[in-house]
Amino acid sequence: MQMEPKVNILLVDDKLENLLALEAILEKLGENLVRATSGEEALRCLLHQDFAVILLDVQMPGMDGFETATLIRNRGRSRHTPIIFLTAFSTSDQMLFKGYALGAVDYLLKPLDPNILTSKVTVFVELFKKTEAIKQQAAQLVAMNAELRQSEERLRSLSTCSPVGIFEIDTEGGCRYTNPRYQIICGLKATESLEKSWLESVHPEDRERAVASWSNYICEGRDYSEEFRFQTAQGIIRWVQVRSSPMLSGQGELLGYVGTLEDITERKQAEEVRAQVIREQTARQEAEAANRMKDEFLAVLSHELRTPLTSMLGWSKILRSKKLDDKATSRALEAIERNAISQMQLIEDILDVSRIIRGQLRLNVSAVNLISVMEAALEAVRPLAEPKEIQLNTVLDTSVGSVYGDPARLQQIVWNLLTNAIKFTPKGGRVEVNLSIVYGEEQQTTQKYAQIQVIDTGIGISSEFLPKVFERFRQADSTTTRSHNGLGLGLAIVRHLVELHKGTIFAQSPGSGQGATFTVRLPLLQDNRGNRGNRENREAAEGISSSVASTPLAGLKVLVVDDEADTRNFLSFMFEEYGAIATAVASVDEALAVLEQAKADILISDIGMSEQDGYTLIRKLRSLEPEKGGCMPAIALTAYTREEDRLEALAAGFQQHLSKPIDPTKLIAMVASVLKLSVQVPVS
Repeated sequence: MQMEPKVNILLVDDKLENLLALEAILEKLGENLVRATSGEEALRCLLHQDFAVILLDVQMPGMDGFETATLIRNRGRSRHTPIIFLTAFSTSDQMLFKGYALGAVDYLLKPLDPNILTSKVTVFVELFKKTEAIKQQAAQLVAMNAELRQSEERLRSLSTCSPVGIFEIDTEGGCRYTNPRYQIICGLKATESLEKSWLESVHPEDRERAVASWSNYICEGRDYSEEFRFQTAQGIIRWVQVRSSPMLSGQGELLGYVGTLEDITERKQAEEVRAQVIREQTARQEAEAANRMKDEFLAVLSHELRTPLTSMLGWSKILRSKKLDDKATSRALEAIERNAISQMQLIEDILDVSRIIRGQLRLNVSAVNLISVMEAALEAVRPLAEPKEIQLNTVLDTSVGSVYGDPARLQQIVWNLLTNAIKFTPKGGRVEVNLSIVYGEEQQTTQKYAQIQVIDTGIGISSEFLPKVFERFRQADSTTTRSHNGLGLGLAIVRHLVELHKGTIFAQSPGSGQGATFTVRLPLLQDNRGNRGNRENREAAEGISSSVASTPLAGLKVLVVDDEADTRNFLSFMFEEYGAIATAVASVDEALAVLEQAKADILISDIGMSEQDGYTLIRKLRSLEPEKGGCMPAIALTAYTREEDRLEALAAGFQQHLSKPIDPTKLIAMVASVLKLSVQVPVS
């Protein structure tokens, strides 16, 4: 512990023995005893030190005690220093009065009583110590107040000049403080900023999100950081980052919330510029890659077209020479025919891709039995597999029913996958073809799919190229030294055809040299059951269901609206097979034009269409008078399957909502339900 400083006590007497006697009495106090043998020496001591008390002898040669006391009292620093007069002579009233008049606090007669002297000196020593302590505390308080004023001024200056807005909110949500920057960001005056919440300055489009996030913050008590757009009364819009933290007392009690508003508009603009630059760079890179792919494709196309032409022209010239025997002539004609077929296939692929790009690839849909399609494709590729001694293994589930699709295009899908597998499988390899039934991946779904798998033991697909295997003009090897011909279009065409049939396709490969597996899944017609040997099953295998044959919707006028031509064709075909009279159009305006000419019994409309969607159509339809079709029953078809999508369709004016892919039996049953018809449809 730090030792308490000693207090100075001044002893003034012209006789040394008296000073020694005083020291002997007072030394037990443990304070600093200072001697002075004359008044002059005492005054000199007072120039450099402060004393708790002065013991002053009255009778001294030269300057006596009273004169010395007078000079002590005239000096400001020692004016209030206690003085105890000491004298060996009788203390007359006159001397006492004179001593007290000079400011003496006591008058003691020699010889001195040690106890009395000690007790009196002790009182003044303690008083001096307390006075000094008070002075020190007062000085500290003055310093603390000055520091506090400086701190308050500094905080006020920081808050006023802060580049971010600062606010303080109490536990009831009332604003207790805002700085000028806060007021500028919110577009409020100083008084308004204390009456309104910053949430009222948030852009209307962001306000709901801001209120929800702030409410969660108040409930959870965590730190808060969100970004919103702010809009002032003057229409100024800026991006603002809002941060906040709870204010807690020393005992952990919540006192309120302190937060900041930071204008981040420039940062947001910089991010947008940076994002735009990245988008432009990406687009440029994609364009450059597309140009490279185009150049590579044109080079490959030239090679693939010229190669069969070389053989065809060569053999043609030899035939014109008429110098070949029958065997050589037959060989020449086979070569010409083979190369002509190859070239025709290349041209067909190019035309298919052109139709896909223009959106003009059409399907002639009907109920198709996949067994016959796959067997036809297998027979077509056997001549390709035999020269390479490739073994074709098939596992075809005969219970797989029918799908709605284009038989020719479905055969093209299987044929392309098989020729691709044979091309990339080395001599003596194996290609396996499977057909089976699988269920959809959605939970509690009853939708069945026909799964076609083509598995080969060929060169496989690298992990880098696998994500690009279905892209147009993509080839794992497009160099002039490649070992396999082709334009890189087959798999892209297959994917598009599969998607047109509402199916999916994906490729798998363990890696280069380990073969590949291509899997196609197509939705099965729900009314087909391969394990039934009755008339219904035989009709389904022929593409005709029992419900179609009975034409339950005979004479019903159906208006179909869908901007996808394949879907329109499919729906028209389906309703006509059920006996209805179907009119199919591609837009809202066309539908309204048709209704002006002739009234339909029911509307079947897609929701997601370009320019004007199905919601626009139903609202316009419901605005018409009843005799013009305003009360016509309507069913919405859409790929949007959320519950809110169904509710929105019903709220817009549709009677029913059916999600894609469309199950014909469900749609027919729904039409019958809406129109309250007695229609017998197969059970799904």
